[in-house]
Amino acid sequence: MAARLAGGQHYPAGALYVVATPIGNLADITLRALHVLRTVDAVACEDTRHTARLLQAYGLHAELLAVHEHNESRMAQTIVERLRRGERIACVSDAGTPGISDPGGRLCAAVRAAGLRLIPVPGASSVTALLSVAGIAEGAVTVVGFLPARGAARERAWQHWRQADTGLVLLEAPHRIEALAAELSALGERPVTLGRELTKQFEDIVTLPCVAVAGWLAADPHRRRGEFTLVIHPRPTAPPPGGPGEAAAAGDALPAEARRVLGLLLEELPVKSAARLASAITGLPKGALYQAALALCAPSHD
Repeated sequence: MAARLAGGQHYPAGALYVVATPIGNLADITLRALHVLRTVDAVACEDTRHTARLLQAYGLHAELLAVHEHNESRMAQTIVERLRRGERIACVSDAGTPGISDPGGRLCAAVRAAGLRLIPVPGASSVTALLSVAGIAEGAVTVVGFLPARGAARERAWQHWRQADTGLVLLEAPHRIEALAAELSALGERPVTLGRELTKQFEDIVTLPCVAVAGWLAADPHRRRGEFTLVIHPRPTAPPPGGPGEAAAAGDALPAEARRVLGLLLEELPVKSAARLASAITGLPKGALYQAALALCAPSHD
């Protein structure tokens, strides 16, 4: 069937075919991907053992070239030379779409720089899978992928991204998910859709406030296992500065945790100082917090 439905399209020689593979459920592969994997001269893959098992499941056989994060730049030149000889080569990662937080980006850049063809064969991706059910109707979304694993680099990255108004797509490994949950708590009531083991037998998908993620994980030890994809929803748009009515509306638009933090700070600090510190703690814009403070503070704070 794959050859009948996908074989009518032209598949040029001397091209790299970037092929999405299943992220968990083996049935999530396209007929076009199967046709390409059957007809190419070689498959560049992240882990040859993993891809060999994948091809075997579909009754396919191919020459496998190991192309991973440690040798991608070097192997890219080998593949470019083979493409120049007119070969067709597929690029796959262990799961999902190459180049989306997986190896493949450097290889594609080298092929493009050589003036050769790149042909996407789209399919499974944990990013698009979770975004499709997150229910985000408005607002831009930024795909962040994996944050740095630890130390100052992770702290700098998190400090940057927590200020963003756009939605954020994060990926995380099971041994770091609790640390990420602690970092997410700074975003208070901002919604996050969390996907665990997407498309697999024990898939979990839940939407809850960022501040509640740590508790959700702690409620069941099984929830800390598996690979995670998270969509932090775009920050709600605060009303523009204005009169008392608009200030009250700004306060109502804030997450409950942000209002609590702001209220505590206003007991000790002037409005501007409280708004500045609340912004540093919650990651919310200072302007929105200042307007909310005007509605919450006592007259002596004006």
